[in-house]
Amino acid sequence: MSENHGYQYNVNKLMLEFPNYVNEYIQSKRVVPLSEASIYEYCLDFRKYLQWLLDGSITNHNQIKEITLQELENVTKHELEDFVLHERLRLESKCGSNAHTSALNRTIAAIKSLYNYLCEQTEDEHGNTYMTRNVSRLIHIRKKSETLHYRAAQLEGKLFLGDETKAFLEFVEHNYENSISNRARTSFKKNKIRDLAILSLFLSSGLRCAELVGINLDDLNLEAGKVSVMRKEGKKDVVPIAQFSHKYINDYFVIRSSIDTEIQAFFITDYDQKIRKISNASINKLVAKYSEAYKVRVTPHTLRHTFATRLYNVSHSQVLVSNQLGHSSTKPTELYTHIVSAEAKDALNKL
Repeated sequence: MSENHGYQYNVNKLMLEFPNYVNEYIQSKRVVPLSEASIYEYCLDFRKYLQWLLDGSITNHNQIKEITLQELENVTKHELEDFVLHERLRLESKCGSNAHTSALNRTIAAIKSLYNYLCEQTEDEHGNTYMTRNVSRLIHIRKKSETLHYRAAQLEGKLFLGDETKAFLEFVEHNYENSISNRARTSFKKNKIRDLAILSLFLSSGLRCAELVGINLDDLNLEAGKVSVMRKEGKKDVVPIAQFSHKYINDYFVIRSSIDTEIQAFFITDYDQKIRKISNASINKLVAKYSEAYKVRVTPHTLRHTFATRLYNVSHSQVLVSNQLGHSSTKPTELYTHIVSAEAKDALNKL
């Protein structure tokens, strides 16, 4: 099956609905290249915004494909604020009043990115940009009103710190199947070695979900203990992998190498006798399933936090953690200095 399946396939489908200027934006991001997963998320936000312009009678068309550049440029500040308010209320009803900020910020960022592109990075036959008025500059992203200490406290009970990382993997390997039905056990045994490789790679490298999904067979070098990945904004990186995961990854590598398929993705699924690259959604589900059975339901990003916290507890180096996670500065890693480890608690108890 072609690599076009998955995010690229879904993006291409959405492009059939979009005006040409949106598709030009998408092509420009592929040149960067931005990951197909990120482009897909942006496309969902574009469709949501353009559909809202139709539903609100701000434009008079039957399809979003018909919305013109002039109409997009003429959207007023008040109209864009109405869209943001509409999205905030929708997300609050769906996610709760305290859980919507990040999702709303991502949508606003996507719209800003499109407007910025059309106003600054395009060129018509006269050498002018497609648009000159950028209404999105008048809308600001709301920062989360949380201290790092509060975020750390929220995370602490969800992290598999110390010996729990090893215990979690051993639970999946030896005990998980005892807690499920015979039907579920059949599926588990089929994917057990793959799933252990996925879980251990998250916990030994701190990769993002999209980065793990994007790994191809020839990206792995277990002899050197490293994997090549595509970071955000299309940046290539080589990431070290902790030794404890090598056995799990190598066990799956042997099986994966023997599968006859044109797909180059390292992590694949086999459903209805169709082999395809595993999706972010599938990985989120399997992480939630195993973690909930072990201790508490978490996401792949929580496993990334687990790895980063453990690495900081050992190294006490924000620079090392920042480089490992693929951050361009040490600021995002300040969170891990606020997560109190079991060792630190023991020390505090002795005061």
